[in-house]
Amino acid sequence: MSFPKIDSKAPSFSLTDQAGAPHTLADYAGKWVLIYFYPKDNTPGCTVEALAFESKLPDFTKYNCVILGVSIDSEAAHKKFCEKQNLTFTLLSDVDKKMVHAYGVWDKKKFMGREYMGILRTSFLVNPLGIIAKVYENVKPPVHANEVLNDLSALSK
Repeated sequence: MSFPKIDSKAPSFSLTDQAGAPHTLADYAGKWVLIYFYPKDNTPGCTVEALAFESKLPDFTKYNCVILGVSIDSEAAHKKFCEKQNLTFTLLSDVDKKMVHAYGVWDKKKFMGREYMGILRTSFLVNPLGIIAKVYENVKPPVHANEVLNDLSALSK
C-alpha cells in the first residue's frame, strides 16, 4: 500500500460519526483537517492518543483545525469510546474499509510473531484547500498531538 503524497489532493470520503451524522471532506473546506487513523477503540495506545487530542482541542481550534479520528469500529463502539473517555471530537466509522484503503493505511501488521491485516497508525494533515500538507507514519500516541500542533504553527505562518 502507498499513502497519498504530500501536495496531492486528499482522497474524499463520506462516513458517519459516533452519533450517526454524515461527514465528507468537502464539509471542512476552508479549514485544516487532521485525519488520524487508529487501530481500535478503547485500547491502550488509541486511548492515549485520543485523550492527548482531546486535551489539546482548544489549541487545534486556534488554528482552525478539525480533528477526525478514523477506525473500522462501528458507530456504537465509537459512541461508547467517546462516552467512556469524554471525547468531544469526531470519530468516523469506516466499517466498509473504503477510507482506510483510499488512504493506504490498511496493511499487513505483525504482533508477537503473528501477521494480520489492520490499520497502520498514520495521520494526514490536510490544508484548507483539501491538499495533504503532512503525512505522519508510525505515530507515537503520547507525543502526536504536540507534533501536529508544532507543524500547524509552522505551516500557518
